Amino acid sequence: MIELDFYGTLVAASLVLLLGRGLVTRVGFLRSYNIPEPVAGGLVVAVLLLILRTFDIQVRFDTSLQTPLMLAFFATIGLSADLASLKKGGRIIGIFLLAVIGLLVVQNAMGIGLATLLGLDPLMGLLTGSITLAGGHGTGAAWGAVFSEKYGLASASELALASATFGLVLGGLIGGPVARLLIKRVQVPGCGAQQAPRLPKGFEQPNKERSITPFSFVETLALIAVSLLAGNLLNGLLHGTAFELPTFVCVLFVGVVLRNSLSALGLYQVFEREVSVLGNVSLSLFLAIALMSLKLWDLAALALPIFIILAVQALVMALFAIFVTFRVMGSNYDAAVLAAGHCGFGLGATPTAIANMQAVTQRYGPSQIAFLVVPMVGAFFIDIINVIVIKLYLTLPFFAAV
Repeated sequence: MIELDFYGTLVAASLVLLLGRGLVTRVGFLRSYNIPEPVAGGLVVAVLLLILRTFDIQVRFDTSLQTPLMLAFFATIGLSADLASLKKGGRIIGIFLLAVIGLLVVQNAMGIGLATLLGLDPLMGLLTGSITLAGGHGTGAAWGAVFSEKYGLASASELALASATFGLVLGGLIGGPVARLLIKRVQVPGCGAQQAPRLPKGFEQPNKERSITPFSFVETLALIAVSLLAGNLLNGLLHGTAFELPTFVCVLFVGVVLRNSLSALGLYQVFEREVSVLGNVSLSLFLAIALMSLKLWDLAALALPIFIILAVQALVMALFAIFVTFRVMGSNYDAAVLAAGHCGFGLGATPTAIANMQAVTQRYGPSQIAFLVVPMVGAFFIDIINVIVIKLYLTLPFFAAV
């Protein structure tokens, strides 16, 4: 057993990002299909660790930095959210939200239907639906415990975590190819035209240079720290109540309130370019640690029927993004970027969705609408709506009889 401490893990994550950039730069397939750099590097390392495991060599990372990085990323999403802009995008957010709800319903129906056809407990179908795919590891672990304790489903937590891992991998792999397919059908804004250079905004093009100063860096770091502290305090206050929300949602909410309150009072204007720098760093390191720490042998341990269900779910996600998300969002370049993002959090998590969209916009150009809509829906609304959809499914007659 090789154990890497905090510093060793940080070095490894940095090397994973450098490896990912090198792979995407040099391997035409990865570049053509817009595979995010952390996904490319992280999966290579995860596969190498799987090979080492066959020789009884295991590597254990210190993942204590993973949660703070994820929360820091969501804090920057909140600090980037201008309510005036959100108001302008209200209709678009509403339409995208309807598409997201549609996918949740389809995922659960597909999971339950396939589980029934394959002779499995319908609860397993629900676990391989929106609970672990749209919900991710946190939601999967929570519902896995409920299914084990309340419904007596054996190994529910293990199945949930393995399914969420499968979704995280596929969510980072199919978003780019889906966007590439859709972009062939649309006119990319500014393609072939001479455009005046502009400073990048938000998270659209993470590799663009941004002018920052040491003092402004400290100011932005302070805003992120306040969002993390207040978000955790808010999460503690809501814990056990009917309004309980995941910690990252509370942190994002505090970031939104902080940014817009300071602006409304005329006290401070958030430096968006710097927020995006820190957000992109947090996002990249979080994904690198998450993906290089993947236990791919958990996927190998999935029974064949469960693996079939999850493979079909990945196909359904891609088809839904192409034929539903893309069309209802306008069948244009922004819709293609949104489809890539939907693949990311429809199977994995919001950070995966952002990474998918960055891989697309870094190559083809910015999409302010996509980076306005996906973080709000994927990070804020999805968990609340998912709980409602899951509970409605659990009221169905064959679940009540379990």
